[in-house]
Amino acid sequence: MARHGRGRYEPDASMTLLSEVYRRPLDPGYREAARRRAAGEPPPRAHRWLSMVVAVILGVAVTVAAVDLRRPSAEAVRARAMLEQEIATQQARADAARAEIRATTAQMTLLQDVALASEDPALLSGLRRDQAASGVVPVTGPGLRIVLSDAQIPDGTEPAAANRVQDVDLRVVVNGLWAAGAEAVAINGARLTSLTAIRTAGSAVLVDLRPLSSPYVVEAIGSPEAVQSALAVSAAGQHLTTLRSTYGIGVQTSSRQDLSLPGTGQVTLRLATVPPATAPPVPVPEPTVPEGSEP
Repeated sequence: MARHGRGRYEPDASMTLLSEVYRRPLDPGYREAARRRAAGEPPPRAHRWLSMVVAVILGVAVTVAAVDLRRPSAEAVRARAMLEQEIATQQARADAARAEIRATTAQMTLLQDVALASEDPALLSGLRRDQAASGVVPVTGPGLRIVLSDAQIPDGTEPAAANRVQDVDLRVVVNGLWAAGAEAVAINGARLTSLTAIRTAGSAVLVDLRPLSSPYVVEAIGSPEAVQSALAVSAAGQHLTTLRSTYGIGVQTSSRQDLSLPGTGQVTLRLATVPPATAPPVPVPEPTVPEGSEP
């Protein structure tokens, strides 16, 4: 700075920039915009059009980016198609194996019946009862049919988990049917035995490791009137009422006179064994005392 009389300092040329920043801190464009805003004047048309164009471009860019992120890659699509094809192939092989098991079981049962019919009719009668109770052979007769279906959503979207039939619902119904006097039970054609498990894997319900989907047709052979009356007053009947009234799940119950449930085929025991026959105790002879001797 250059010093002039009486201690007053005047800035030289090097201080011009600092002086301008101190006196007018706003850029001329910002200052003009602030003046227009204070005066209530609308912004220039060019600025409005520029803002609209920038907003549209940003919106399009964000939309395209979101679509690209959600769109699966070509590799993922091919992998999914291969997995679906493999699932269909293995499902077809499993169905063919089940059909072969049923055919072989029917042939073995026929040969067994022919062999035992003449030799031991009583054993054949008891064997047939045991096979029917264990689910090995097909059975027919009157009974009850219960159809459970997922809730129908008005807008066509997928129902929530609470509005879908779950594995616990099927277990409650099946246990209620057994307790009500059912002699044989099947779900969507899958015969239930003491070895059958009902559980969930993802959104599918597995019955004996077979994935099933809605609607679930539960069929039980037994006296239709007796089974239905006992089921209605049980905890399973109350559970069905709650599913229908609270969660919108479809429940249809009807009596049938000609139900036909398939068999599961011969059951292979992995841990259970028949204990060896216990030999009868050998009698021990009593000691004999010679005549004329003291006992």
